[in-house]
Amino acid sequence: MSQKTCLRKTLYSLVGWGIGEDDGAGNPQGSTLALGIFYLRAVRPIPVRRCLTGMLGVACYVLLACVSLAFAQSPEDDAVMKRRQQGILTGMPFMANITPRTFIDDAGRKLYVAKAPARVVSLAPSITEMLFALGLDEQIVGVTEFCNFPEAAKAKSKVGYANPNLESLIALRPELIVAPREFHRANVLAKLEELKIPVLLLEATSLESIFSHLHTLGRIFDRSTAAHAMTQAMRNRMAELTARTEPLARVRVLYVINSQPLITVGPGSYIHQMIGLAGGLNIASEAKAPYPRLTMETVLREDPEILLFPRGSIETVPRSEQEAWRRWTTVTAVRENRLRDVSADALNRPGPRVMEGLEALARAIHPEAFASEPVPVQP
Repeated sequence: MSQKTCLRKTLYSLVGWGIGEDDGAGNPQGSTLALGIFYLRAVRPIPVRRCLTGMLGVACYVLLACVSLAFAQSPEDDAVMKRRQQGILTGMPFMANITPRTFIDDAGRKLYVAKAPARVVSLAPSITEMLFALGLDEQIVGVTEFCNFPEAAKAKSKVGYANPNLESLIALRPELIVAPREFHRANVLAKLEELKIPVLLLEATSLESIFSHLHTLGRIFDRSTAAHAMTQAMRNRMAELTARTEPLARVRVLYVINSQPLITVGPGSYIHQMIGLAGGLNIASEAKAPYPRLTMETVLREDPEILLFPRGSIETVPRSEQEAWRRWTTVTAVRENRLRDVSADALNRPGPRVMEGLEALARAIHPEAFASEPVPVQP
């Protein structure tokens, strides 16, 4: 059999399915039939039943071909699937019907969170307090050893603070880690990113930044209504307190974070802003850093009228350090015995209790503005 005859037989076998017949020598017999790809010429008529059967077969063949083409994956399809797989792992949006939620943290890093995380780890007491205040008790799976408020925080798994244990972190299977910006360690972040665990870094530089953090967490966890209500209440309280202190004379203040070396607050720190709102004048207002070191020469020259010492459950200036200041008898605050304690837990934690800290500052700087009111009990 010649190659031409063999090819013709093959075409008839593939396409004809009984439509075309040959005469035994490879020559077609029957009707002429055009099928788009093949053009077949038959020599003698074909019975109707066989023709219908053949046409049905051809239709099935064409349908199968179309289905195969429809479901064939192109390189673009492969790329879409890869993006979907990546989205499942990282929480990045990958489908049109999922609204992307993009967040920029205080280190300028962009995060994509497709839905509210079901498991979150906090790496700062202030962050823990914000999460609890937003009603996220069930979502919090890990905190630091310093997270002691509210009471429920004490029962959470501990993961360290300055140098969190990576294995402990990973074992908690967090869908989000919220940490202070000073946690920004390239090697730790790189490892967490490799494991597809997003990290949100926060830094409180002003009261507005604290409000912003609450709103950001509210958006991430679908608690925007609660966040708005909370920040509005805080703003209202801030307005009430500043209305009391605004008419009063400014008082020179030194906020002592540490005595040896002497560390205080300066511009760029939210406590510096709060001292002003409470009716004080920070003697470190010309400093170039948010938490500057001062010399005693500067203190003696600026002569603070009040010395403030934060004291709390964990962060506190020891009494021995406070008493050591009494040897500086030329300082007005020492001479007039104005060494005063303020709540470290409310002040040094930039979270939902910060207005309690503002009130503590205002009472310490201007006690006359609260003479008719009892001092509130700190939790």
